[in-house]
Amino acid sequence: MYKIYDFKQKSKKIHKIYKIIQNIFYIIIMPIIIINITLIIKTFINPEEIPDFLGFKNFIIVSQSMEPNIKVGDAIFIKEVEETELKVNDIISFHDGADINTHRIKDIVEENGKKVYTTKGDNNKREDKNKITYKDIEGKYLFQINNFGIIAKILKSKITLIILLIFVTLSIIFNYRIYKRQQERDIKRRNYEKIHQLQEKI
Repeated sequence: MYKIYDFKQKSKKIHKIYKIIQNIFYIIIMPIIIINITLIIKTFINPEEIPDFLGFKNFIIVSQSMEPNIKVGDAIFIKEVEETELKVNDIISFHDGADINTHRIKDIVEENGKKVYTTKGDNNKREDKNKITYKDIEGKYLFQINNFGIIAKILKSKITLIILLIFVTLSIIFNYRIYKRQQERDIKRRNYEKIHQLQEKI
């Protein structure tokens, strides 16, 4: 009896640990899946625009123009803001031809009724050649995660989304099978108890 009881206790502990690990995975994985699906849908609807999630965007730094503050391989996070929120010394991500640059605003002037922004990389000796307007700006810098670029790129990939969806699907199937087996055991136990009670009465 002691061995059976001990085994059941260990089984319950293992099941609890599994549940905790599973919940942690869900807490981490589900937001990634939701964000990826949102970005894919937005890319499909507006292929010419950079997709965002609730106004937030993520870029991976590939040049040394903002060193030492922002380095190559860092993942930066920006947010779309109103034009009135932008000021000198803000770091912004903006279109420069086919590229997206992340530089600091050095000057703001008004030309022909529109604000024109002069930008410069912290590590560059000269200001950027092309001045930009608000429509060129993707967002204002919020924060960065150092050396997180590769991981961020992997997390945003379609392959990662497929793998995570497969994992979640298998996890749901596995949990459903455990649930069904538990139900079957409970039914057998109740039937056994009923039969045992009837035998005792007889």
